[in-house]
Amino acid sequence: MWRYILRRLLSSIPVIVLVSMLTFVGQQLIPGDPLLAILGANEVEALEGLDPAQMDALRTQYGLDQPVIVQYAKYAWRCLQGDFGRSFRTRKPVLEAIGERLNVTLKLSIITFTVNTVIALALGTIAALYRGTKIDLFATAWAVMGVATPGFWVAILLIIVFSVNLGWLPAAGWVDPFEDPIDGIKHLILPVVSLGLFGSATIMRQTRSSLIEVLRQDYITTARAKGLAARRVILRHALKNAMLPVVTVLGLSLAGLFGGSVLIERVFAIPGVGRLALDATNSRDYPVIQAIVLMAAIVIVVANLITDIMYAYLDPRIRFR
Repeated sequence: MWRYILRRLLSSIPVIVLVSMLTFVGQQLIPGDPLLAILGANEVEALEGLDPAQMDALRTQYGLDQPVIVQYAKYAWRCLQGDFGRSFRTRKPVLEAIGERLNVTLKLSIITFTVNTVIALALGTIAALYRGTKIDLFATAWAVMGVATPGFWVAILLIIVFSVNLGWLPAAGWVDPFEDPIDGIKHLILPVVSLGLFGSATIMRQTRSSLIEVLRQDYITTARAKGLAARRVILRHALKNAMLPVVTVLGLSLAGLFGGSVLIERVFAIPGVGRLALDATNSRDYPVIQAIVLMAAIVIVVANLITDIMYAYLDPRIRFR
């Protein structure tokens, strides 16, 4: 197992390098002068007032006069040393700027993933056991709505209904639920629903369809014929075997939370990494964008690795070499 994990991690290095290269080169293709981002949007007039010699000096100072391949090589070497540069906008080290926001995004993502996974697995299991009933129809309708509805649109709708019209929940802001549980939960409800709706709907649908297929198998009929309790048949035999395709969806959902948080954090004014990424994109803050994209690639690689390990736990027939 450990040899497999090490081999997977080593094989992920070219993927991460390729992602960083595409991100770096893609930013060079964005129209406009990078000096605008370095000096700041409020200093455009100052940039326009510089003579060509001063502009060339600035480009030399930031290495913008060198070929793209040379710029990337220097950037990659600094990254290997743990230096991702400084933010053009705030002048802070990139890792420090991300570290200030990462705690918020991690808490939001973990809480969203946990709550929606528990609800989706429970609802999917109940829908499979009571197939064709009203609860099954409700779960199916909810799943279809969750898959078909964009998260940002749901977020705006929830704000209008529960914040503006009813006044039950705050429309924006962030309160740490571990420091102030009551107020923190109030601020979490709308973002968690908006961010996790698509993922939970997908998990529920996969759980329902997979469990229905497993319940038709001969070994389930045999277990029931032996007189085993219904709970034991469902939890120990049926649900465990039905989880293999569900684990794949869980891995994709976990990786997708990071990307989905970009718009949700913006809508609810949550000071997380997703909002930082959007602000950095609007202000052409290249070092911050590169670091966040690289971090997202690592999250996806780790999520896929955890998914593969879960396969071996759920199915003893799977062996990694």
